[in-house]
Amino acid sequence: MLDHVFTDAIGALRDALEAALLERHALEERFQTDVLLGDVTWETSYGLPGEGDPPRIQVDITLEWPTWSQTSYRMWYLDSSHFEAPQINIETTFRIQNLAQPPEPAVLKKSLPSKAPSIGGTTLASETTTYETVYNKNLELLSHAVEISYTGIYELHEEAMVDGSTLDTHFAEIGGWTSSALVRLGDIDLSFND
Repeated sequence: MLDHVFTDAIGALRDALEAALLERHALEERFQTDVLLGDVTWETSYGLPGEGDPPRIQVDITLEWPTWSQTSYRMWYLDSSHFEAPQINIETTFRIQNLAQPPEPAVLKKSLPSKAPSIGGTTLASETTTYETVYNKNLELLSHAVEISYTGIYELHEEAMVDGSTLDTHFAEIGGWTSSALVRLGDIDLSFND
């Protein structure tokens, strides 16, 4: 495995989600590099145990390591006296899919935990709610889906770059919050296609 602060953050997030007893969808995991811009992205999906494949309710999480963060990290590694704190962009999207009817957005938002998690002093902010309607090739309605997104920027201070266990502490809260959100969304009386 690579010895890098970004992979340490991935490991810390993965540990937090698995400690909350969430089930990882291994085939949905991606580690990508933008060959033109240089940004590195890790994407994964988790759900409640026993949800099936594809799950009715899941969370999709993206961590992005921008090119300038890599430059800043390298500068710190070579000369720790002059550097700008690197950042990891975080996006958490809760997805409810295969719905027979689209639910009311206010019902979904109200069911989510009122307080978003704090990751190293940065609280994830509620961003968007997106509706999706799926049709077959004959334009017959098949299903609906809803996505609710939260985003934030985690700033890596020197203590996190020196000691990877700091990342475990910073990412710990996201596991319980994610698990709670998935359970609350699952408790809503929604009609799904079988």
